[in-house]
Amino acid sequence: MNSPIKKIMVFIDGSEQSITAAQFALCIGKFTGADITAFYVINTKALDDLLKARIFLKEEQLEYGHDLEEDAKRYLNHVREIAREKGINIETKSVMGSVHQEVVKAVKEEGVDLLVIGELSRIRSRRDEFYDENERAMRAVPCSVLIVKNEDNVWEHFNALE
Repeated sequence: MNSPIKKIMVFIDGSEQSITAAQFALCIGKFTGADITAFYVINTKALDDLLKARIFLKEEQLEYGHDLEEDAKRYLNHVREIAREKGINIETKSVMGSVHQEVVKAVKEEGVDLLVIGELSRIRSRRDEFYDENERAMRAVPCSVLIVKNEDNVWEHFNALE
C-alpha cells in the first residue's frame, strides 16, 4: 500500500513550537518517504496594520520588514541544517503576505497532503481566536492538519532518527 502522505508542509513562524513541528515533520517524512517543505510567511499584513495604527513610521516599517526577512532566513536555515544532520532532504520557502492566505495558497498550489504546525498559542479571548493567523490557516486549508504537541516526545523520536 502506498503512503497517503506524499507532500508535507511544515509551517515555520519563528517559535519553538514551529521548530518542534519541523522535527516531527522530518520524522514523518523519513518514515513515509514524503517530500517536505518548510514554509515561512513574513507577515506584511501585520506590518501594514502597525503603520495604519501609527505605531510605525514608514521607515520603521521597512526596517522591521527587513528584520523579519532575516528572521525567516535564519529559521529556515536552522530547519535545513537539522534535516541535513539526519540525512533528510527538505525544501525551504518564504513569502511575504498575510499568513493564512499565503499558507492556504501554497498548500493548494503544491498539492500538500499534510500541513504540520506547532502547538497553537493559548486563546485568551474570542477576539484573539478570530485574529489568530495560524488557526485561520489551519481551518482553511484543504488538506489534513497535524498540530504537534509534547516537545519531549518529539525530541526523543527525532534524536532516534538515523
